[in-house]
Amino acid sequence: MKIAIIITGVSLAVTITMISQALRQEYNLHQLKISMSESSADIRQKEEAIVKIKNKMNDLKATLGSLNIQMADLKKQKTDDKTRGEELEKSLQTCNTEKTDAEKKKPEMTEAINKLKADHEEAKKTAEKDVQSLKQQILDRDKAICAFVDTTKEEARKLCGISEAPQ
Repeated sequence: MKIAIIITGVSLAVTITMISQALRQEYNLHQLKISMSESSADIRQKEEAIVKIKNKMNDLKATLGSLNIQMADLKKQKTDDKTRGEELEKSLQTCNTEKTDAEKKKPEMTEAINKLKADHEEAKKTAEKDVQSLKQQILDRDKAICAFVDTTKEEARKLCGISEAPQ
């Protein structure tokens, strides 16, 4: 019987040890499940953050692409503006040289215009004298004709400046 008690005691000790081992393993499994669920939640959050960052990166790449296109356009516009500026500078220099040439010719032109005005005035005075002399010649001719004209006719009276016919 003593052996039975010892075997029972040993089997009871082994059973308690096995139960405690099983409980400890269950507790460890439970802790691992909790830890695993927390880790998976953290991993899910980190994956979502990574997806958001990737989306932001794609958006930034698209924006960067459009900005690169705009930058290329602006560089092209800058070179075009530079060449246009050089052309305008050349045009300005040409205009300035033409202006100085015109300013040099201005006194000559003014003198020529003044000379033409003076010649015109002389020609005008000469023409007026000629017109006056021709008028005088016409009046003299009309007077000579009036001496011989029949004043009874109306045309003759108009020509000679007589208002009424003599009766």
